[in-house]
Amino acid sequence: MNSEQQYIELYEQARQMIFDHAPEAMNAVRDEAFENFRRQGFPSKKVERYKYTDVQKLFESDYGVNLSRLQIPVDPFEAFRCDVPNLSTSLYFVVNDMFYHDDKPKAHLPEGVIIGSMRDNPELVSKYYTKLAKTSDDAITALNTMLAQDGMLVYVPKNVKVDRAIQVINILKATPQNAQRQVPDLMVNRRVLIILEAGAEIKMLFCDHTADDRNFLATQVIEAYVGDNASLDLYCMEETHHKNVRVSNVYIDQQANSRVNHNVITLHNGITRNKLDLTFSGEGAECQCYGCVIADKQQHVDNNTLITHKVPHCTSNELYKYVLDDKATGAFAGRVLVEHGAQKTTSQMTNQNLTATKEARMYTQPMLEIYADDVKCAHGSTVGQLNDAALFYMRQRGISLQEAKLLLQNAFINEVIDKMQLEPLRDRLHYLVEKRFRGELNKCEGCRLCK
Repeated sequence: MNSEQQYIELYEQARQMIFDHAPEAMNAVRDEAFENFRRQGFPSKKVERYKYTDVQKLFESDYGVNLSRLQIPVDPFEAFRCDVPNLSTSLYFVVNDMFYHDDKPKAHLPEGVIIGSMRDNPELVSKYYTKLAKTSDDAITALNTMLAQDGMLVYVPKNVKVDRAIQVINILKATPQNAQRQVPDLMVNRRVLIILEAGAEIKMLFCDHTADDRNFLATQVIEAYVGDNASLDLYCMEETHHKNVRVSNVYIDQQANSRVNHNVITLHNGITRNKLDLTFSGEGAECQCYGCVIADKQQHVDNNTLITHKVPHCTSNELYKYVLDDKATGAFAGRVLVEHGAQKTTSQMTNQNLTATKEARMYTQPMLEIYADDVKCAHGSTVGQLNDAALFYMRQRGISLQEAKLLLQNAFINEVIDKMQLEPLRDRLHYLVEKRFRGELNKCEGCRLCK
């Protein structure tokens, strides 16, 4: 059986159940998504944007899917152990793929701001849902759209600024508390819709965690609409475990004079595949896209980005850094597309990588595709090992080889962390990165970093 066939049969057999437990706004596009998925199937490694990750193999296993929306008893406040001190965030939870409603008091949100479940806000969801994430263009997006039954909505009205950062904890949990029987490995399909009207501002931090020592497969689709003069800071941090597979697609549309700061941090994982599609639809917009990856053992991290300059006078900057140890595999494929008429474009793409062993593998493919003649665009990529002269210099001054390597690796990856706007998060990441390099995170059950 092809890996996609089991999902085709699942949808055909459980279609009514899926519809019965999902809001109309999500059901309205479900059948179209199914037909697009059936037509495409999972992409093979011959597909350019998926050449470094065997997606078909990732979906071969038989995962359980909670289509009947059975409640898994969990107190996310108890399961969550990775709070960032002094960040002073408004805290929200998504348990597997369901927005978690709780009675704990939240910091007061400005008038008109909505943070909640998609099923509670049908009009907004119907207006924006799948308008960026085209199911006809990507099989993973189509699969997520045909199976997702809930999602998180973030809406900020015109000229409203949310001063307090929003922290969303994505918790994966398959085993109910005090379970008496074995439960299957779990597949979840998360959905996030972010809408910023003109002049709106918000900072969001998504943290992925695992609460069970089980095999998980998580698909995620984030759509973000950033209006004129709006500002979005979007941080996505993964600290799960080696049994977790994460496939995430992020779609961002920027209007005139908007600003986006997108950060991807992978501290611990199993197999991770991140895709970012960002489009400049209005003049004067700018984006900063940063990524840092630390991987060892047999972990796999693949980041694929496409930034499309459709209009003039826009600026994009990308910086992704990897540190790979043991038999880890990393991949970065970035493409900047400057369309006809997008004059005065400024773009810089940089990918720098350290491989600590001969067995570690890094694949890098920075690309520029330019159809305008008045632009400033550059790209660069490096793959190397730690500087022997620097190691020798520090060892001559009494620093052990292990500590010298740690210092150089920290200095290398901290260039990305230092660019993050949330200062308490930045400080906490310095600490967590050092722990990660020392191998201390592996000692924690379920990767609960700061128990």
